[in-house]
Amino acid sequence: MTGKRLAEAIISFFAAIGRIAIRSLATVGRATLFAINAIRRGLTPPYYPHKWLEQLAHIGWFSLPVVGLTAIFTGAALAQQTFTAGSRFNATSTVPAIVVLGIVRELGPVLVGLMVAGRVSSAMAAELGTMRVTEQLDAMTTLRTDPFRYLIAPRLFASVIALPLMVMIANAIGIFGGYLIAVYKLDFNAVGYLKVTREFLEASDFMMALVKAAVFGFFIALMGCYHGFRANGGAAGVGEGTRNAVVSAFILILLSNLLITVMAFG
Repeated sequence: MTGKRLAEAIISFFAAIGRIAIRSLATVGRATLFAINAIRRGLTPPYYPHKWLEQLAHIGWFSLPVVGLTAIFTGAALAQQTFTAGSRFNATSTVPAIVVLGIVRELGPVLVGLMVAGRVSSAMAAELGTMRVTEQLDAMTTLRTDPFRYLIAPRLFASVIALPLMVMIANAIGIFGGYLIAVYKLDFNAVGYLKVTREFLEASDFMMALVKAAVFGFFIALMGCYHGFRANGGAAGVGEGTRNAVVSAFILILLSNLLITVMAFG
């Protein structure tokens, strides 16, 4: 009898894992089809340029303050930590190189992606989820206005355009933050610091940062639109969709960052 119960417990355990795996694959499939549909419809008329500009301002311009603060504080902290660690091995001269490479290759794109995901992906999911539960999306379809072309495609394309621009700005601000700490607190020579920064920074580093930013922007908008578009169950459903949008955007940003880094330097 004990052996039978053990076998049933093992079967139940693997059955639960199988259900989770199937549910996860089904979600990935639905999100992929959602993205393909949004891209396909967004590339065909009618177009809504005012919605594109509106989303560019919302995603990019209004996110700059929090992105700028995050970048300058991170650059300053990275310079201080690198100096503290390097002083143990007489390698403090590596501070400019580590700061510029760390900011441009990793910290800049990832931190901008995470901050924008927390601000924008949640807002998209809440807005579209509210429109879904109040039947505004159904009303748009009834009035022969395609929600994918009018609401979702502008968000996707605007996010893909805005994130690289913000990452470029954040990289410059982050490097400047490291410069301020290094020169005015750690007694680095200003000209020497900038010279080392320029020598170690290559065009390929910028290109990888921009590629990462575009991918992150796509995932941020996709998760916000997908979970908001599929929300149901009133206010509770909108809240759940908003939470799922932010969590899934964070996971996809970190996962895609790892994959791009491995492919670039593996």
